[in-house]
Amino acid sequence: MATKALTMDDLLSSESSVKQLIAGETITGNVLTVKKHEVLIDLGAQGVGFVPRREVGFSRQLNVGDEVTASIVDSELDNGYSLLSLRKAAKDKGWEEVIAKADAGDVITITPYDANRGGLLVEYEGVRGFLPVSQLSAEHYPRVGSSDKDEILQRLNGLVGKEMTVRILDADRRANKLIFSEKEAIKDGLAARFASLKVGDAVKGVATGVVDFGVFVNVDGIEGLIHISEISWERVNNPSDYVKVGQAIDAKIISIDKDRLSLSMKQLTKDPWLDEVEAMTPGTKLEGTVTRITPFGAFVQLSPAVEALVHISEMGAGSDVDPEKVFTLNERKEFTILEVDRENRKISLSLKKK
Repeated sequence: MATKALTMDDLLSSESSVKQLIAGETITGNVLTVKKHEVLIDLGAQGVGFVPRREVGFSRQLNVGDEVTASIVDSELDNGYSLLSLRKAAKDKGWEEVIAKADAGDVITITPYDANRGGLLVEYEGVRGFLPVSQLSAEHYPRVGSSDKDEILQRLNGLVGKEMTVRILDADRRANKLIFSEKEAIKDGLAARFASLKVGDAVKGVATGVVDFGVFVNVDGIEGLIHISEISWERVNNPSDYVKVGQAIDAKIISIDKDRLSLSMKQLTKDPWLDEVEAMTPGTKLEGTVTRITPFGAFVQLSPAVEALVHISEMGAGSDVDPEKVFTLNERKEFTILEVDRENRKISLSLKKK
């Protein structure tokens, strides 16, 4: 059977039936080629679409033959292709998903793709968003000294590429603003954990930050702080001499605040002060080493765990004694014990001859 020849009217009718591409609309096609800087899309009778690599979308992997939905940016380039964007199409559709998740308060999984000192950069359902440092959990918060900006960035870079559980804190399509919170995603579980803890409990955690005033500890998702005075029974000048980031920590809960635990390492061990002060009684003479000199007196180390004070009034005759002229740091002298206050852990000394 002979095939009917197409007339000019047939050709014109076929051409007019092809829908005209309009900028701003979306179109579906199949991937023709994937190159380093571009992707070509087969649009069937509507020709070929050109997608610059930057318009593919973060971390999206494409293969020849994949069906994709693209947004039309320009219906006809000089080379006859149509300029398309997969990222814009995904973003438009993604905002609908984002708003739905935000309204429902759903917990979602994200993977940061970059970091700066303020937080983590995220792309979710084609929409770019941000996870601020302030919204990170105790496990991930970069607790370092305020001046250690390079270390903060290094810690945050360690989270890039890792899955994290978050909630959407703020989603504003008109302002193109999307903010995530890891804290919000775990707050329900934290409330239950807080309820199970009480002052005096011994807990295990991991050191997440060491600063001048103490050590931050992650206790099963709850942030704890060991103040410098609670690290050891001996005087601590630098917490980093005792604890390193990532170190396992055993501690005792000494108070529970709204969203943080106050912890003590030293209270899990026996106080050596009590043993060393046992033989120290008023009137006893003994030698000590001057460790600090102040306008009101000097502190003296009597034993490894016991430090005592010799007040300016006990340094000699007269009221205008200058402690810096009486003592030099690290010198040893003989003192007389005036008072031993075990309840307040204080010992008073005198330099005067008794």
